[in-house]
Amino acid sequence: MPYLLGTDIPDQPAGERFRALVEAGAIVRMPGAHNGMAALQAKAAGFTALYLSGAAMTASMGLPDLGIITVDEVAFFIRQIVRASGLPVLVDGDTGYGEALNVMHMVRVFEEAGAGAVQIEDQLLPKKCGHLNDKKLAEANDMAAKVAAARRARRHLYIIARTDAAASEGIDGAVARARLYLESGADAIFPEALTSAEMFREFARRMPGVPLLANMTEFGRTPFFTASEFEEMGYRMVIWPVSSLRVANKAQEKLYAALAKDGGTHSMIDEMQTRAELYEAIGLADYEALDASIVATITPESMPQRKRGS
Repeated sequence: MPYLLGTDIPDQPAGERFRALVEAGAIVRMPGAHNGMAALQAKAAGFTALYLSGAAMTASMGLPDLGIITVDEVAFFIRQIVRASGLPVLVDGDTGYGEALNVMHMVRVFEEAGAGAVQIEDQLLPKKCGHLNDKKLAEANDMAAKVAAARRARRHLYIIARTDAAASEGIDGAVARARLYLESGADAIFPEALTSAEMFREFARRMPGVPLLANMTEFGRTPFFTASEFEEMGYRMVIWPVSSLRVANKAQEKLYAALAKDGGTHSMIDEMQTRAELYEAIGLADYEALDASIVATITPESMPQRKRGS
């Protein structure tokens, strides 16, 4: 249904809808959606929430994930995904784009763009993908101050604190940081780059009752687990952050290679979304019907001209 019709606009703020999903019981499954089309396709597949990955955003812009994009650039992605799908979106807020005041600004901008939740991580700039080596961590109290600032600024946004401490400080360090972040106002915890089922279970055992998020990224440190397996290990949310971008990029790479080799796209036709499928996905017929239903503009009759001197 076109967003312009206004008939599919939720009554509740996105943050409240996101919280309700987390508290409903079943694990919240959030595939990454790096643009509006990906959001539409994920919604059509039945997903009720989405994840906007910093790595996917930057890669789609031809940039590395080093914390170099701005709050306003992220807001552009949030708006198109929310506008396309109407679903609550968890947004990767990296390190908060600065210190406490910057984090507060980020929270307000993300809320105004339509985000349902934000994750903030405890790395220092230039930050790295959580599954790479030599990550530099902020002091725990500095990260806690950012979490407190986010909590103070938010109206409804759900706040998830991510800790990358497991790789350098072990489970003990990660748990200690997570508890501090919860005390500072986080709604949930994201322990990044855990490397075994035992680590996932141990972290959950030591954080009873706390909503936890698991990251199921490909080609990283975490073995493959399904959503059901994460749920059994004690996790309430799971993301697949860059999967849609990886698949789309691989398909585009294949297309360009075939086009360069063959001088045409004839060998790729069977792998393409058809015109009809594209129009169905974006709701072209609904937009055309909406346009046809609008009353034509009527120009008021001109008022009589006043006579000069009257």
